[in-house]
Amino acid sequence: MSAIDSAIRAAATSIVLDGVSKSYDKGAEVIPPLSAELRAGEFTVVLGPSGCGKSTLLQMIAGLERVSAGAIRFGSREVHELEPKQRGCAMVFQNYALYPHMSVFDNIAYSLKVAGMARAERLQRVEAAARMLALTGLLGRKPGQLSGGQRQRVAIGRAIVREPGILLFDEPLSNLDAQLRHDMRIELAELHRRIGATTVFVTHDQVEAMTLADRIVILNKGRIEQFDTPRTIYHKPASVFVARFIGSPPMNILPVQGDGSTLRLASGEVLARSSLKGSYQLGIRPEDIQINNGPLQVKLRYREELGSHSVLAVEIAGNLIRISTPFGSDIGSRDTFAVNFPPERLHLFDAGDGRAIPYAFTRAKALADA
Repeated sequence: MSAIDSAIRAAATSIVLDGVSKSYDKGAEVIPPLSAELRAGEFTVVLGPSGCGKSTLLQMIAGLERVSAGAIRFGSREVHELEPKQRGCAMVFQNYALYPHMSVFDNIAYSLKVAGMARAERLQRVEAAARMLALTGLLGRKPGQLSGGQRQRVAIGRAIVREPGILLFDEPLSNLDAQLRHDMRIELAELHRRIGATTVFVTHDQVEAMTLADRIVILNKGRIEQFDTPRTIYHKPASVFVARFIGSPPMNILPVQGDGSTLRLASGEVLARSSLKGSYQLGIRPEDIQINNGPLQVKLRYREELGSHSVLAVEIAGNLIRISTPFGSDIGSRDTFAVNFPPERLHLFDAGDGRAIPYAFTRAKALADA
């Protein structure tokens, strides 16, 4: 472990958001009171659709936006009244914000120079960051002579050279092409493993969130819908919003009515056996639906061939759902075929607020007998 790795790991600290909110003029509330603790050394991804408040939340942590109420603590230190330079965190932006007239070396070293650090120490830190990010041979170049991925690494180098305990990323991969995004995800994961900084990464891309995060904060209109590990969020979504936001294709959600023995669609098709009564929403992931097996008849609307698997858009009693079929599965040329919803793969949600309802569906005799 290098000196810069050790310094950043030692500086890593928790981030506590205590009733933090943000409002603008005329009472426009972007983020209602929000509380969460981001653990020291953890890679936390803030995920949500455009306009949900995720970048505003990140900027409040960085000090670029003032909080309207509540407190922000780094460890035991309150920072919400401090200027950005006093907080001890570093931020990487979507547009890199590199100085085009400066070399890579000078871009990385700029904040250290402004802080009055001696040249010898600046040189040592920049060279260490350059080795870490595979930029050693590029230190004499200008940003215009670099690829998008190289410019992104320079922006990261400029951040980590300050040896911050907290690293903040605001959609840093959104300007890159698909292959480069994939490569940079691997590099970011490896970088975090090495330096152990408390990392907060904002994105609207669920693939980035699922592959990078230790835990994910899912925001919806400034509120936390769920804050948990990627695996838990995928397999146990806390709401219909989460179920539909995570997954490609997303979870299928169907309105059902319980009569005390079964859950049925409005048209009468039985989807599950249950003692529940009343209105609910029933969810199932596209890859969990079994084809050519079961009592439910669906009609094919269109098919997407994706190489490794196919996505079938089918209609069941007027509802359009999607099925992910594994490689090699085939329904032939039929327009209508049978499917099964395994009860252990079903999810239950409230019909009103969409929150998940803990319920264990179990296998019973054929639904066709209902």
